Amino acid sequence: MLKGKKIVLGITGSIAAYKACLIIRGLIKQGAEVQVVITPAGKEFITPITLSALTHKPVVSEFFSQRDGTWNSHVDLGLWADAMLVAPATASTIGKMAHGIADNMLITTYLSMKAPVFIAPAMDLDMFAHPSTQANLRILQGYGNHIIEPQSGFLASGLEGKGRMEEPERIVEVLNHFFDEQDRVHALPSPFASKRILITAGPTYEKIDPVRFIGNYSSGKMGFALAEECAARGADVTLVAGPVSLSCSNRIRRIDVESCEEMYQAATKAWQESDAAILCAAVADFRPETQADKKIKREKDDLVIRLKPTHDIAAELGRNKREHQKLIGFALETNDEERNAQHKLEKKNLDFIVLNSLRNKGTCFRADENQIKIISRNGERLYEKKPKTEVAKDIIDALGELLSE
Repeated sequence: MLKGKKIVLGITGSIAAYKACLIIRGLIKQGAEVQVVITPAGKEFITPITLSALTHKPVVSEFFSQRDGTWNSHVDLGLWADAMLVAPATASTIGKMAHGIADNMLITTYLSMKAPVFIAPAMDLDMFAHPSTQANLRILQGYGNHIIEPQSGFLASGLEGKGRMEEPERIVEVLNHFFDEQDRVHALPSPFASKRILITAGPTYEKIDPVRFIGNYSSGKMGFALAEECAARGADVTLVAGPVSLSCSNRIRRIDVESCEEMYQAATKAWQESDAAILCAAVADFRPETQADKKIKREKDDLVIRLKPTHDIAAELGRNKREHQKLIGFALETNDEERNAQHKLEKKNLDFIVLNSLRNKGTCFRADENQIKIISRNGERLYEKKPKTEVAKDIIDALGELLSE
C-alpha cells in the first residue's frame, strides 16, 4: 500500500521522460507523496512547471535554488523518503549511479538515500545490451537496488527486455507490491526482533607474497543479501565480509577482513554474543605454509608452494554452540552433493545446510541468481532458481522457523 509513502522520483534525459507524468499520477492516486528530482538533461524533455503542477511541490534540479545561498539538501531527501524511483533512467545516469559520479542533484540524492531504490532503465536496445550497461546494472543490483524492466520486472542473468522503460502502471504496481510485502512482514510478530545474527560473506585471500594470493570467485552477493534481509526483519546483524566490492546499509555492523585467520577471529568473537550464525563465506581451506616478504621472481621452471589447512570456522562455532544458538552452513559441491552436504551438516553440528551446485548454470559465483536445496535433519527442500535477494528470503524464512521453536 502506497498511502502515506514518501517517494523521490528521479527523472533523467530520456525521451520517455513524458511518462513520468503518468507515474506521478499513479503514485498520487495510490496515496503517495511525490518529490521530483530532475537532471539538467531531463528538463530538455519535460518542464519542471508540469511536474510541479502534478506533485504540488517545487521540482528539485540544482544544488542551489537561489543565488542567496539557499540550497537543496540531498541528505534531507535521503532521510525523508520511503523509496526512491529513477524513471526513466538513462545509460549515463545508470553508469554514474554504479560508480558514484556525483555531478548532479539526482546522483547526490541517490548516494544519500537511506530507503530502497528502484531503477527503470530507458534506452535503445543496443545501449541496453552493451556489456558496460549490463555490468552497471549488475553492480546496482549487487548494491541492493531493484531494477525494473519489461517482461520479468526485475533484471535476471542475461539479457531480457528491449531496453525501453517499463510502462508506468507496471512501475507503480512494483512499488505497491514492495510496500505491501513490507507491511505484511512488519505486521507479523518477527522471530528476528532483538536477535543478534552473525553472517559471513565473500571470499578470503591467503597471501603467497605481497602481490599474489590464493582465493576464489565469491562475490559476496548471497551473504550481503542475507544480511540485508535479516536487518529488514529487525535483527541486529554483524556482517564479517571478505574482500568484496559491495556496500551494505548502515543498519548493519560490518567487519571487513581479508584472510581466513582474520575471519576466524572476528567470527568466533561475535559468535559468543549471537543467537544465530549464517556462514555464507567461501573460506579458503588451505593457505601457504610460508609467506614470502618479497615478490617471488620467475627464476626456474617450476615453483612448489606447500599448503597447510586454515581454521575450520564452521566446526569451531559448532563445537561451541550453546543450546539456544542456531548455526547455518553452506556447501558448494561439484559431485556427490547431497551426501557431502549431509556429512558436513552432522560433522559441524549445523541446524541446516544450504546446498549450492556449480552444475546449475548461471548460479553461485559472481551470478545474480542462485538455486538452493536446504537440508536439515528432518528432511530437505529444493527451491527454484531465482535472484539471490529472493533466495535470501527463503533461507531467512527457514531460520525464522527455527528461532520460533
